[in-house]
Amino acid sequence: MILEKLQEIIAEKLGIEEAEVTLESDFKDDLDADSLDLFEIIMALEEEFGVSIANDDVEKIKTVEDAVKYIEERQ
Repeated sequence: MILEKLQEIIAEKLGIEEAEVTLESDFKDDLDADSLDLFEIIMALEEEFGVSIANDDVEKIKTVEDAVKYIEERQ
């Protein structure tokens, strides 16, 4: 459930196909997300999942799997 919603949000924000977004996808290296893209994705995740992501934690979220785990731990 979380992965599917993440794929939808990330694909929308980056203008890519949902199929390109996998658990192993690195936001910067694989999905070509820049810092503004990451900021927009984080804001969307906070709104969608009702979590608050601290600035220190943002730097630790490198892959889609990292984001899924982070959200799961805080829901």
